[in-house]
Amino acid sequence: MTKPARHLAIKHIILHHSVGTQDELCKALRKAGHIVTQATLSRDLKELGVGRMNTPEGARYVLHAETEEQKLKSFIGYEIEDIDHNEALIVIRTLPGRAQGVAEIIDGLHHPAILGTLAGDNTIFVTPTSSRKIAEVIKALKSLMSEEKKVA
Repeated sequence: MTKPARHLAIKHIILHHSVGTQDELCKALRKAGHIVTQATLSRDLKELGVGRMNTPEGARYVLHAETEEQKLKSFIGYEIEDIDHNEALIVIRTLPGRAQGVAEIIDGLHHPAILGTLAGDNTIFVTPTSSRKIAEVIKALKSLMSEEKKVA
């Protein structure tokens, strides 16, 4: 797996699971299909700006809140395989297991023409506020994809 895909997996795990040690994170990454050494994981955590925070349950890894959405956006172009639509709905196909993360990024855009998203494993349904807004939403999604591929 590529470094951007591994970084996205690390972020997703930290955002959605309570992880307190590098060993726990390594196991979660392995389960997600990313085999990493402790040295590589340490470098990745430093590059991603991951820190540890004390909670009532113990120390946990956390992402820097102000820039996390921006960092995740840099990988969206690598996660989306196809965008299609009909008269009422936009369908996005992603890499396996990536739909929920991509949907969260799309929801985080707070685009005025997007009513909401529904994600499965590798498919996202995007509901525009109006069928007349479908082209606008697709253009925004494709623009984000190509813009972010240049950055990453």
